[in-house]
Amino acid sequence: MGNQMDKLSHLSYAEVPTVDPNGVDTEDGPRIGVSYIFSNDDDELEDGCAVDGTERDPNQEEKHYDQRDEVECAVYNRDECIYEKSVKSANLEVYSPENLLNKCKAGDLVEFVATGQYPHWAVYVGDFQVVHLHRAEVKNSFLTDASQGRRCRIVNDFYKFKALGPDMVVQNAMEQVGLKDRELSWRNSECFAAWCMFGKREFKMGGEIRIGKQPYRLKIFMSDKHSHVLEFQSLEDMIMEKRRNDHLGRTAVLQELATHFSSVEEIKSEPAAD
Repeated sequence: MGNQMDKLSHLSYAEVPTVDPNGVDTEDGPRIGVSYIFSNDDDELEDGCAVDGTERDPNQEEKHYDQRDEVECAVYNRDECIYEKSVKSANLEVYSPENLLNKCKAGDLVEFVATGQYPHWAVYVGDFQVVHLHRAEVKNSFLTDASQGRRCRIVNDFYKFKALGPDMVVQNAMEQVGLKDRELSWRNSECFAAWCMFGKREFKMGGEIRIGKQPYRLKIFMSDKHSHVLEFQSLEDMIMEKRRNDHLGRTAVLQELATHFSSVEEIKSEPAAD
């Protein structure tokens, strides 16, 4: 198939740091992100699995979506904004799957969200159905089934690239149905759905060479006046980190950043050795 390319090995190594292995940056300026070359597909952690991959307690009450815990952010490729999710730039309102069906058109990108879970992306292809990458297979499902009880919204405007025509978006999605495991070229559901809409190789595994300067910047909005920036060598790596933040939620991400800043300040304040 013309869209296929050589793929990286699906090894289960931990994230590979690109800076200080202790996770502390002593220099000013943006923090460099991590490389996810050997990471698992984060969608494997959905649907009944805890963060460590173990089965969730079936008696545990499912968490609901809370918009206050959204991690608002923007992504830049050098100086160009290529993605933004914030109350100022997009409608973040979510709907039940049944209500969203009244708003969807073929070729739309749909995001399913729930507090404490990775977001799940899909391409709406008409007739109440979506195509999505789920558990290492591209599947054609009814939107209500794919939602698995999560709230959802249309996210065509989050990425700022020029979109393909709706017919081509649907065609891209439908042609991949049935691909699984090592036949896949996408790390997660978001990369797959975005590739269907925009056709950019950067959404595929290995679509960019990870050498040299980090051209991608993930800007996390901490408040109206404060933000924090991470740099990445590839769009794929940036998406993995952005999705990790979505999974953690705003409160946990802000706490993580506060801990990082505290560690940096402690190092800077330590007296120099004699």
